[in-house]
Amino acid sequence: MFSLILHSSADQEDSLVAELWESGTTGIVEEPCGIRAFFDRPSDPDELIHRFAEFSPELREEAAVDWEQATRDAWPPLVVGRFFLVAPWRSDPTPPGLLRLEVNPGMACGTGRHPATQLCLEAIGEYVEPGDRVLDVGTGSGILSAAALLVGASSVVSCDIDPLSIEVARERAGSSYFVGSADAVRPGWADFVVANIDSATLERIAPELRRVRSAESKLILSGFPDWDAPEGFEPTQVLSRDGWLCFVC
Repeated sequence: MFSLILHSSADQEDSLVAELWESGTTGIVEEPCGIRAFFDRPSDPDELIHRFAEFSPELREEAAVDWEQATRDAWPPLVVGRFFLVAPWRSDPTPPGLLRLEVNPGMACGTGRHPATQLCLEAIGEYVEPGDRVLDVGTGSGILSAAALLVGASSVVSCDIDPLSIEVARERAGSSYFVGSADAVRPGWADFVVANIDSATLERIAPELRRVRSAESKLILSGFPDWDAPEGFEPTQVLSRDGWLCFVC
């Protein structure tokens, strides 16, 4: 068995973890400098080092350890706003007053650990009203769609241009998922729109985001650092965490 230590930033973590699972890792733990992934010997270290070269991988030989259990222990529960984020294998009781939101780390972008995702979760917990129709653009793992249902949304439609993300997200019940973007949604449908994607994409799809919103709707935008906020939006509130922003429009 061997491990690769990959030097990654917070904004790279979700996609990197997903790619490592696709590459056959047997377990992943967080390190101060990034993340550490473990592999059985049938995996080719040279091939993996080449694949993840941009993260300056460090190869280490490992003793026989139950890294699957180590991975499970590395994802403790997390409280974000009204939500208690917990991996499906944990039995920790939900604290009083919080909503239990299960996340499966590594299956697709959206583990709840990224500051942008956390800001969106807080905004959903504060602004989604019971009975709202919610559109989740760039749904990833479906975590934001699941949160909207927990707080009382009557209908949630979720889209992503990545077919793998939609395949993973469809494991969650209650939402309608499709491969595509907001241009497939009828005008004025959404009471609440959340889009946790990069600034350039938000600027490009801004006309579609306006088109799908109802007259009294709210728009939540995140996925961008404070030095790259999207232009053309007029937020009534700006949330921030660890250098990342969330617009409430």
